[in-house]
Amino acid sequence: MTPALLDDLDRRLIESFQRDLPLCPEPYAAMAEALDTTAADVLERLARFEALGVVSRVGAVVAPHRTGWSTLAAMAVPEGRLDTVAALVNACPEVNHNYARQHRLNLWFVVTAASRAGVRAVLDGIEDATGIEVLDLPLERAYGIDLGFKPSWS
Repeated sequence: MTPALLDDLDRRLIESFQRDLPLCPEPYAAMAEALDTTAADVLERLARFEALGVVSRVGAVVAPHRTGWSTLAAMAVPEGRLDTVAALVNACPEVNHNYARQHRLNLWFVVTAASRAGVRAVLDGIEDATGIEVLDLPLERAYGIDLGFKPSWS
């Protein structure tokens, strides 16, 4: 989607809520109130953004290990099996996302669970299902990064 295809409300929605997503029982209603529109309109626009690839997800970002446990993991998957193994990894509800890399360790993903043991169980399950070792790369030092992006029209 190019900036020309976005109306003023689209732009305000994107700019206003990359950070500070309302943490309340009805966040879309709070967003709508701030934008002088309806919750249904906000939800329609966000669904359109996701369908067009403008945004990949809508949700809060929580500091590591505040509400559970997570780890970065990597695998050295034979090239001919990459799609199959990636699909298996994606099928795990505890996997936030995965991505292919041009490296010996060519499949990377993040696993989140209620506990360290829960994360380990997911990694073990992936190893058992694929026969491929999973390298567990737990967080050693947290870095605060700003995940917001300045829109090209700003």
